[in-house]
Amino acid sequence: MFAAERRQLILEMVRANGAVSLRELARVVQTSEVTVRRDVRALEAEGLLDRRHGGAVLPGGFTRESGFPQKSHLSTAEKTAIADLAAGLVGEGEAIVVGAGTTTQELARRLARVPGLTVVTNSLLVAQALAHANRVEVVMTGGTLRGSNYALVGSGAEQSLQGLRVSRAFLSGSGLTAERGLSTSNMLSASVDRALVQAAAEVVVLADHTKLGSDTMFQTVPTELITRLVTDEPPVHDERAATELQALADQGVEITVAGPDAESSGGDSGQGHRPRRDMPLPGQRRTQPGGHSGLGPPQLRSAAALAEQGPGERARVADLRRR
Repeated sequence: MFAAERRQLILEMVRANGAVSLRELARVVQTSEVTVRRDVRALEAEGLLDRRHGGAVLPGGFTRESGFPQKSHLSTAEKTAIADLAAGLVGEGEAIVVGAGTTTQELARRLARVPGLTVVTNSLLVAQALAHANRVEVVMTGGTLRGSNYALVGSGAEQSLQGLRVSRAFLSGSGLTAERGLSTSNMLSASVDRALVQAAAEVVVLADHTKLGSDTMFQTVPTELITRLVTDEPPVHDERAATELQALADQGVEITVAGPDAESSGGDSGQGHRPRRDMPLPGQRRTQPGGHSGLGPPQLRSAAALAEQGPGERARVADLRRR
C-alpha cells in the first residue's frame, strides 16, 4: 500500500471512530507502528488529526469525547487484560462503586461471579452486565441519562451518593497524568465521578496505556487520591507512557500492569488468570481517604461503624446495604 493510500485509510478510521490506537491502525493497514506513527505525524501537520499517546484522534480531541460506539472498539485486548486484573481485587461480600466507561463495563462482566457483592453504579452498561448475576446486588444512582455513554449524571446522581461509604471505587476516564490525575472531557461526568470518589475508602483507576500522559478538560481524581492504577504493558517505544507510570509510582500510586502475553480468562472473576507486574513503590505509602493505609484489604466503614468495631461488623455492613 502506498503512503497516500495508508494515510487516507488512517484518516477514514479516525473520522469513523473518533480515536484509534496506533496498534489498531498498524493492524488494519498491515504495516509497522513506526510507519503508522510517521503517517500520523504527516496528517497532524496538515491539521487533519491530532496525535495522542499511542493513537490518533480528531482535531480538537482535548475537549471532544468519543461516544460509546467508538470507545467500545478501541484497545479491546488491553481493556480485557485490565478488567481481568481489577476483578481480582474484589472479594466476597464487598460493597463497591463502579463508574461509567467501556473498561468498567468489562470489569462488571467479571464481577458477576463474586458472591455477596454489592455494586453501586451510575452506568446502565455496568448494571446491564450484572443484571442476571444472582449473587450480586446492583444499586443504581438517580440522575439524568447521558446517552453518549449510557450514564446517569447531574444533581440527582450526586445527591443519591451522599452518605454512602464503600470499600473501593473503580473508575476510568479520558486521560491520566501524574501531575493532574484522572480527567475526562465532560463536566457532568466529572462531577459524578468526584462524588463516587468521596464514597470510597480506596480509589482504583482503570486506564490502558493510551490514556497515560493524556490530559483532558475536567479533573475527576487528583493523583494524591488514587490508591492504585491497573493498566496494560505499554509498547517498548512508548517512552512517555513508561515515564508517566514511574511518575505516578513516585507519587505513591500502586501500579499493577497486565502481562503482554496473557490470554483472556473468558469472563471469569479474573483471579489468577492473567500475569501481573506490580511496580515497587519508592517510598512509604501515604494514608488513603477514609483512613486506610493502602496496605492489605480495606474494611467497609460508615460513620456508625467507626465507633463500633468487633463481631457486629457483618451486621452493620448488611445494614448499610439495605439503606
